[in-house]
Amino acid sequence: MRNLKQILLASHGTPGARAAERAALALCGPKTTLHHLIVVPDFWKGMMGDDWLNNSTTRDTYGRYVEAELEGEVRRQIASLQRQAAKRRIRYRPQVVFGKPEDCLRERLQRGRVDLVVLGAPRPKAKSGLRSRMVTEKLLRLLKVPTLIIPHPA
Repeated sequence: MRNLKQILLASHGTPGARAAERAALALCGPKTTLHHLIVVPDFWKGMMGDDWLNNSTTRDTYGRYVEAELEGEVRRQIASLQRQAAKRRIRYRPQVVFGKPEDCLRERLQRGRVDLVVLGAPRPKAKSGLRSRMVTEKLLRLLKVPTLIIPHPA
């Protein structure tokens, strides 16, 4: 696995995704480019809490707040991985997209050559938190690229 030139890491800041980030960095050699696909799931659009946001001004203010929080999280995630990649002299290329995680990954794979995809395993049902819908049976059947799924950290 040391001859990898293009690694695609799909992550979104959860503990399982951070485990995948560590694994992807460990796989990178000096001439590897780490492409980091960060998917902001489209379900956030529905998080407006319309039941208590009873006028358009309040709704717009709250929407801007949620967007700013998501943007801040993504910026911190990119900055962290950028620092780690720079320490290892790895080329790092982040890309942020909004949509359904499975669809976004499939679309990204259609746009360029990738030697390996690194993903975190879905969160176990017993653990609380976001349960990503990126790793699905349907996606795994469609992938034509070697894929490494990193187990969720215990």
